[in-house]
Amino acid sequence: MTAVSDVHVREVGPRDGLQAEEPIEVAARVELIERLVDAGVRDVEAVSFVSPRAVPSMAGAADVMAAVRRRPGVVYTALVPNLKGAELALEAGMDALSVTVSASPTYNEKNVHMSVDESVAAVGEICGLVAVTVPVDAVVSCSFGSPYEGEIAPGAVHDLGRRLLDTGATSLTYADTTGMATPRRIDDLLDHTGLAVGLHLHETRGTALVNAYAALERGVRRFDTSVGGLGGSPFVAGAAGNLATEDLVHLLDDVGFTTGIDLDRLLAVSARVAELVGHPVPSRVAAAGPRTRLAPV
Repeated sequence: MTAVSDVHVREVGPRDGLQAEEPIEVAARVELIERLVDAGVRDVEAVSFVSPRAVPSMAGAADVMAAVRRRPGVVYTALVPNLKGAELALEAGMDALSVTVSASPTYNEKNVHMSVDESVAAVGEICGLVAVTVPVDAVVSCSFGSPYEGEIAPGAVHDLGRRLLDTGATSLTYADTTGMATPRRIDDLLDHTGLAVGLHLHETRGTALVNAYAALERGVRRFDTSVGGLGGSPFVAGAAGNLATEDLVHLLDDVGFTTGIDLDRLLAVSARVAELVGHPVPSRVAAAGPRTRLAPV
């Protein structure tokens, strides 16, 4: 039986991680999703219903979901950019949707070619389509700053989150898309938002794990991570990947939190990911092994 999770981990590697890589075959994407579930992952952002011309790595989302063996108790989430994407996701039988709006107006224009107000309206259309049948998590990107506008006031980020809830989003995740967060800035935002939020952290400046720990100390219990630490934004100079799932699980196991994810099996998935993308993954635990691994005598 899977352990009851003290910390909820949403695995975004099959979507956010692979989106930044050269396309891999549908069968390999299905394998990755199923191996993550075998390792104990119970929430996986599996695909994105976006234009294959815009994001070639996410082509064939419906084919992926048609081939995945659905498991009881596992939430399969799709990122959708607009109403058409949401319609396709519903046709594919997705359990949940995620949408993204940036707190940085310039980043939002570069990412989805819409103003922030237009993106908020698009989220409202998506929420209206799914009504209350499918949960919609709104991800606020650039929540801790933007390379275009610089600092973004935590109060303004919180206000954007409230607008998204008002449109019908059922939960909020705040993303450090540009890797500008520090523990102090995590505190500043949580002072406004409260603790019933998720965090999506990036390693661009090597702070993802310390930021996660700072949020844990405050009481946040929901995080996005990517197996191997894959990912990264094409609109941010020097962007690095997401907080690696194995790095967070390794830390949580040692400090007394449970996730329901088996670290050894997860590391095997991470090794397979490196084979699939054709290069080493950035995860430090994948490189060094867990602290419990002894050197040969």
